Amino acid sequence: MSAGMFQRNDTVFMPSVLRLTGIPGLEPVQAWIGIPFCAMYVLALFGNSLLLVAIKSERSLHEPMCLFLAMLGATDVMLSTCILPKMLGIFWFHSPEIDFDACLFQMWLIHSFQCIESGVLLAMALDRYVAICDPLRHAAIFTPQLVTRIGVAVTLRAALLVAPCLILIKCRLKHYRTTVVSHSYCEHMAVVKLAAEDVRINKIYGLFVAFIVLGFDIIFITLSYIRIFVTVFSLPQREARLKAFNTCVAHICVFLEFYLLAFFSFFTHRFGFHIPPYVHILLSNLYLLVPPLLNPVVYGVKTKQIRDRVSRMLRSVGAS
Repeated sequence: MSAGMFQRNDTVFMPSVLRLTGIPGLEPVQAWIGIPFCAMYVLALFGNSLLLVAIKSERSLHEPMCLFLAMLGATDVMLSTCILPKMLGIFWFHSPEIDFDACLFQMWLIHSFQCIESGVLLAMALDRYVAICDPLRHAAIFTPQLVTRIGVAVTLRAALLVAPCLILIKCRLKHYRTTVVSHSYCEHMAVVKLAAEDVRINKIYGLFVAFIVLGFDIIFITLSYIRIFVTVFSLPQREARLKAFNTCVAHICVFLEFYLLAFFSFFTHRFGFHIPPYVHILLSNLYLLVPPLLNPVVYGVKTKQIRDRVSRMLRSVGAS
């Protein structure tokens, strides 16, 4: 029997259904793991929804930084909603099957929202840069029209850059060694690794998207904050330095939380060959669930206008 015949007989041609394993190695306790994951999702949904309602209902919060924060909150809600319902279906209801095309669609949504979140964080850094380094021109530069264009641009950038990942899988990869995805959601590399064909182009393009988006954004965010810190520490009065720095603290926390988790998850998944698979999967899940949970808390605590508006909303609900 030829090698070609063995490959055809030993592989699946264009599978219509895939099976998600959840967290490999932790199957006996997945039902328990689902409880904190579900709690994190519910809290993230509540916190971000509260944030969005506060920003929408308070006219004084219709400034660029808060509008970018609203974009971040909406992206967080949609990102966690893409993965958690199916994940809980695996953990609690033993429903691992997912249609192949639905898996690709979930992959596109997840990676698109990740790219959008990175783009919004870059926009927030540039907003802080102009507000602190060129405050007199801030209102003239960051107009409502510019904020809208930035929102459209980061969304289109994400959707268009991630789409070829799906096209390369659908058009190039025909034979699969297995239909079992060792993950709790349809992550790009987890699906690509199932193929029995040459996947170098898929891997190269995935790395290209990661570095062109995360690499580009993190470089410009870092440069913005270097310039911000130089400006802040050159201010003559200590009170002015503290006030300027305090306006950036929340964004710095969110920035570090997002990118540290992103790069740790990204590199362990591709190069951490000696790390147990369940560690990879848990890190990937936390990377998608922790930022939506923490972002509204960080901004709610550090931004006085938002904190005051949320307090008034909660008091009015309690009084009624």
